[in-house]
Amino acid sequence: MRYDKRSVGKNVEAAIPEKELDFNQFVHDANAWVEQLVQDEANTKVGIIGHSQGSLVGMLAAQVSNPDAFISLAGAGHPIDQVLYDQIQGQLSGELLQESEEILKKLKQGKQVKYVSQELMSIFRPSVQGFMSSWMQYDPAWEFAKLEIPTLIVNGDNDIQVPVKDAQLLKDANKMSELLVVEKMNHVLKEATKDSQGNMEAYTNPELPLASGLMDGIIGFLKEGDFLK
Repeated sequence: MRYDKRSVGKNVEAAIPEKELDFNQFVHDANAWVEQLVQDEANTKVGIIGHSQGSLVGMLAAQVSNPDAFISLAGAGHPIDQVLYDQIQGQLSGELLQESEEILKKLKQGKQVKYVSQELMSIFRPSVQGFMSSWMQYDPAWEFAKLEIPTLIVNGDNDIQVPVKDAQLLKDANKMSELLVVEKMNHVLKEATKDSQGNMEAYTNPELPLASGLMDGIIGFLKEGDFLK
């Protein structure tokens, strides 16, 4: 079973007003789906796969629902405030970069920021600050270390949003996990070039197949856990 998070794709109608959104709502949603699958006697095993933001959602849900396995696809190893700063640092400089750093620090502390420069509104608009603050309270590596079930970490070596070093950080946090680095794969699981323009073009091209080696790696892991025959 695959589902879209609230406000995205087929779950647009389940959207919560942005100013009321809390990261933990995504975790509650994931647990609700897992519970539904567990209650179906046709399912002998239940695992969780989370992509990008969904990786953290999945590992938090796994701590509650205790599935049989967990797979992280392109999931960050650092808290989101660090991830955002690293991304912003490559795009901004001077006063805007300093302002971004100050905003991130306040959000991390659970505070709101009333004044945001127009150039930064797309990232730090007031209506999204509560959600971002709730998201920042979690350290993926710390949460991943708590899992005591079979786990697989998947990352692409051409992922310009979440580099392989983040996957390695998760691996270091949970020594029993398996790590799969897919050659030429970007953040949306497609083969792409390393340069920013070519990499981003793959994001909006639905004709591109999944990167070679991705499905084989996932299927191999699931067979090891007797999910597939």
